[in-house]
Amino acid sequence: MTEAAAVTTGTPFQLAASAEMLFLDLPFTERVHRLHERGFLVEIWDWTTKDLDALAASGAAFSSMTGYVEGSLIDPARGVGRLLETARQSIEVAHRLGCPRLNLHGTGLDALGQPVDPVEEVTGRMWLRARDTLGELAAMAVDAGVVFTLENLNTAVDHPGVPFARAADTLALVMAVDSPGLRLNLDLYHAQIGEGNLIDLLGRCLPWIGEIQVADVPGRCEPGTGEINYRAVASALDGLGYRGVVGLEGWASGDPDVALQRFREAFTPGADRLG
Repeated sequence: MTEAAAVTTGTPFQLAASAEMLFLDLPFTERVHRLHERGFLVEIWDWTTKDLDALAASGAAFSSMTGYVEGSLIDPARGVGRLLETARQSIEVAHRLGCPRLNLHGTGLDALGQPVDPVEEVTGRMWLRARDTLGELAAMAVDAGVVFTLENLNTAVDHPGVPFARAADTLALVMAVDSPGLRLNLDLYHAQIGEGNLIDLLGRCLPWIGEIQVADVPGRCEPGTGEINYRAVASALDGLGYRGVVGLEGWASGDPDVALQRFREAFTPGADRLG
């Protein structure tokens, strides 16, 4: 199933969901099958922990995956070279899975999502180094026919010490590189915690968006469980002409199938809301 074929009926968007955060009682490959059977594109994180043969044979359409194993955007002595090396390895895996987007963060994250090298203050030199490293990654992506996406995070709740965490930061870097090989992974859960004003943010970021990820605040569960009016967000996105991927990167507040239905309905104009 291609990305185009995976467009959920009734929605103008291509809907994806993270196999890392749903159906957690099942083996990973079975989670992928569940999402595929329900008509969603599939997102994964660290590919080194996965049975790649099983994923490749699953028939699922993969929307995004983590685009590095370790490394840093800003540390030339200890991390930039390793980031570029593992990015090349990740591209090979992406080709194997047919995955078009590879996700990046402001710094490497450990298994708990915490920065391997936390940064208290981002200096001008760090900004320039990050821009240059991302430029190398973007050129690599163009040559390989894929896209790296730079994800915003939040430092208040989930990822303290991550540099270039705000959506304003990731947007500035993507604009500075100005390459089709680098786009935004605009995560609205993180943006709500860190910045808010989501609909205005969507308009500012629109030309640079490679993918949008969603979950509600607080709790990082499906739309309808928190404070974000995702119906209004979906309407704004539709009005802006966005037709790309919207991915649920959130936990299920209860039954994963109910969470997916709520997500689908939030991003389907005219759908009835579940109670």
